[in-house]
Amino acid sequence: MDRTVSRIGADAEDAPYLAYSASDFRRNAKIDNSANSMVYDCGSCVVKYALCGFNFVIFILSTLILGIGIWLLLDTNSLIGLIRAAPSSVLETSTSPAFVQTTSYVMIAIGACMFFVSFLGYCGALRESRCMLTLYGILLIAILIAEITVLVTGIIMKSKIESELKNVLRATLEYNYNSTEIENPVILAWDEIQKAQNCCGVDNGADYQKNLAWKEQTYIIPESCCAKGLDDRPLDPNCTTTPTKSNSFYETGCYDKLKELIQKNFDAFIITLVVLGLIELIEILFAFCLAKSINKYEK
Repeated sequence: MDRTVSRIGADAEDAPYLAYSASDFRRNAKIDNSANSMVYDCGSCVVKYALCGFNFVIFILSTLILGIGIWLLLDTNSLIGLIRAAPSSVLETSTSPAFVQTTSYVMIAIGACMFFVSFLGYCGALRESRCMLTLYGILLIAILIAEITVLVTGIIMKSKIESELKNVLRATLEYNYNSTEIENPVILAWDEIQKAQNCCGVDNGADYQKNLAWKEQTYIIPESCCAKGLDDRPLDPNCTTTPTKSNSFYETGCYDKLKELIQKNFDAFIITLVVLGLIELIEILFAFCLAKSINKYEK
């Protein structure tokens, strides 16, 4: 009897300490959960605004790609116009008008998709929508695969395009440059190239003598090969009939100039695609991480 009473008394004395310990445990658990929640909010906030920043960059770059694609499709007063006017017998696949047109459509499609996807990623991150972020990540993976395909194709075809460039220039100059047709797109394209690049002919101004229609005239070179002053007029009025190194660009061919220009633009294109791919890879990781965090938070 006495032992039972003493045990009950001991349990009664220990009860407040047990109650306090349980309460203390719950309080500490709440503090830990609050700390974890703060870490999640901070991390998700960083990822969220990083996605917004990345998508702004993608938006700018996609606009650039879209613009280049539209230029390739619509421009007729430049090298693209020459390629389209050249006889099909001197063209191979990589410089044929159909290939150029297909390339422009591909670039327009990629630019438009990137434009849409960057907007989707921005809204998904800002609204913290798991569905939009997941769709955004999947679309980015598809675009990244397409960009890698374009990059590899460009590297493989680069040397071939450069080797075919001279054939395109020579064919258009010898068979399509006719001074009697003022609105001829080949003439407009050649004149624009020669003025912009300060060059004349394919290898030099003597290439015009290979044009049968041009040989019937008294001119040796067109006016676009002449050195000009600030008023856009030839420095020497006789440069078309008596071209020299001082009054014209007779000795400077356009092939080397255009080849150098293509090389510069190609390097810029490759760098743009590589930077774009790295940014998109980071965005893919961020999008899926943020979507996973939102899913855990909702549960």
